[in-house]
Amino acid sequence: MHEYSIVQAMFDRIEETARAHHARGVRRVSVRIGRGAGVEIALLRTAYETFRAGTLCEAAAIDIEEVPVRWGCPHGHGELRIGMGLSCAECGSPARLISGDEIILDRLELEVA
Repeated sequence: MHEYSIVQAMFDRIEETARAHHARGVRRVSVRIGRGAGVEIALLRTAYETFRAGTLCEAAAIDIEEVPVRWGCPHGHGELRIGMGLSCAECGSPARLISGDEIILDRLELEVA
């Protein structure tokens, strides 16, 4: 379950950002997780809830946005539609992943003095 490692790394980054802004706490955490990132959203949420006690995120809700997997032509012929396969219908080039593999700490709402 690498979700626990992801949450720990996220807490490290949150604490670093909070210190840089002299925050007393965090009120909300927003993340974007690609459906192709190999992350179980329910496990990530559970790990967050389990490990936030005693951290700056103790009172912070978490918002998780799932990002769909999208593929496109590397030569600019557009995005591939679902069911088309992983090559461009126009030029035959192998598709390029546009989105869906990311794990991004997107936004923090901090409590500052």
